[in-house]
Amino acid sequence: MIRVISYNLRKHKAATELENLAQTADLDALCLQEVSSSRLPAEIGNLHLAGSTKNNRLGLAVYYRKDRYEQLATESFELKKSLHDRIFSPTPERLVGSKLVDRKTGQELVIASFHAAPLTALNSLRRNQIKAAHELLHELGSGVPMLMLGDYNYPLFKDGLTQRVNKTGYDLSLSDRITYTSYKFFRGHFDFVTSQGFTIEGVETLARGSSDHLPILVSATHGITNTHKSTLSAQHATT
Repeated sequence: MIRVISYNLRKHKAATELENLAQTADLDALCLQEVSSSRLPAEIGNLHLAGSTKNNRLGLAVYYRKDRYEQLATESFELKKSLHDRIFSPTPERLVGSKLVDRKTGQELVIASFHAAPLTALNSLRRNQIKAAHELLHELGSGVPMLMLGDYNYPLFKDGLTQRVNKTGYDLSLSDRITYTSYKFFRGHFDFVTSQGFTIEGVETLARGSSDHLPILVSATHGITNTHKSTLSAQHATT
């Protein structure tokens, strides 16, 4: 079992809450969005900074549990630019991925923090960014199990997104409660997880803090994915 929290810090305003979040039982990693990279500590509780973006005004970061995992590689990636990026962030690093190995089992995996283009962009651009992010993480991890958590900025038409993600071999999992309520017409699940090579056991929306997003806690196990389960069930039903 692996347990990972994703949290959009709202321009770093919720950074003071990270020490408490790091005390979450059996927590293995933190995926953060809208951080000030220069102000991030090397350690939060027993979690170690794997890496963060350097060029963004609002960055991303990944922390991991050093006593359980060894870091093999961490990279940040630029994705296709939105109009917002062209104006405010000429080098939009919207993805940080860390390849880790479990010290006990030798299992390699990739954990990534992702932040899609804001709501001023089209869903088609965000779909492009999600697809590109999956491809980049596949290159980083050479096909090992992958969890990509973050702020997908995709409150509407998620059924269509789920179908597109499934066609490329990934699962999309939402949390038990909505993660964003600040906009009257755009409240809903903004923060969720896409995965490959994992069974998602649960995605829990945690208590509200000072951010406009609520953190989510993902619990997952290595092995058969939800998409693969559905495929097997369908095959079984026809035999």
